[in-house]
Amino acid sequence: MNLQRTSIFGSDNIGIYIFTNNKYSLVPRGTDKKLIEAINENLETEVIETQISGTFLLGVFIAGNDNVILLPKTSTDEEVSFLKKELKDCRVEVFDSRVTAFGNTILINNKGAIVYPDFTDTEVKFLKKITGIDDVEKGSIANIVSVGAVGAVNDKGGLVHIDATEDDIKRLERVFKVNFDIGTINFGNTFIKSGLVLNNKGILIGSSTTGPEILRIQKAFGD
Repeated sequence: MNLQRTSIFGSDNIGIYIFTNNKYSLVPRGTDKKLIEAINENLETEVIETQISGTFLLGVFIAGNDNVILLPKTSTDEEVSFLKKELKDCRVEVFDSRVTAFGNTILINNKGAIVYPDFTDTEVKFLKKITGIDDVEKGSIANIVSVGAVGAVNDKGGLVHIDATEDDIKRLERVFKVNFDIGTINFGNTFIKSGLVLNNKGILIGSSTTGPEILRIQKAFGD
């Protein structure tokens, strides 16, 4: 897989601002052309500039896989209409939940999902239906309920918070059907998502990610 260090708006926390699957990458309006080129080269997706809930925190508010992109109920009608028009090869769905930071509360690939424990059983049932995957489970990782924030996964592998237990890893591997490893990003940050954006084709990491961290990332995702 291709891997490249980068930043956005002077920040290494690229995962806060960017959402990607294997078809589209959503980035804030005004994103630097060099970063868009890096996304094209490494993730090999179409790049769409947008906002959600009036903010540029796309990675915080959006979750999804290749079947569907989930938007919070705080999204405006204009934002939803724009994405439905632009994302012709992926369903765009407003998920009516009191939880809104889906990027931080849903860890998902095309095979499974672990979600924030406070989602209702009805919401979990809806997620199974809308994402097209059967194995959607409530849970935590390293005793942290913001499961989307402490991990990253594609259809080849996964990386999670360095304090994840053996039981955590076993569960993740069962749900997502890929191997997992523990690690950090951006010189010791344990909230993996904040500094890592990936799909099945490539990986972008925050520019302060160290050499040993990169080796761990490459190992986790099969490179």
